Amino acid sequence: MRRTAIIAASLIVAGIQSAPAQTDLSAYANAEGYLDVQKLTCAQLAGTWQGDADLLTAWYSGWYNGLARKHYLDIKKSREAEHEVIQHCKAHPDQLIIEAIAVVFKDMRAALGIRMQP
Repeated sequence: MRRTAIIAASLIVAGIQSAPAQTDLSAYANAEGYLDVQKLTCAQLAGTWQGDADLLTAWYSGWYNGLARKHYLDIKKSREAEHEVIQHCKAHPDQLIIEAIAVVFKDMRAALGIRMQP
């Protein structure tokens, strides 16, 4: 019994030590506290806290919706898009987030049969 407890404790400690450290988004801010959202990488998004990732993807959503002059939020699609962007970013850590968003949005539009006009 004691041996099993020691092995279990060792596995837990090993898992904690091998887990990647999360980084606050503020670590990427300039001296005034601003993030250059056009230069953030997928590695930075995938490596931050979930709350920071939620904040950042909500900001991007607002930015894109503002550009499209849309003033509605589809919560289900927004969460799905966030998940897809994060998954894409985990697979492509060197890509810029804005490039990852473009890829994911293009794929989502294609899946819905939405064609963009040039």
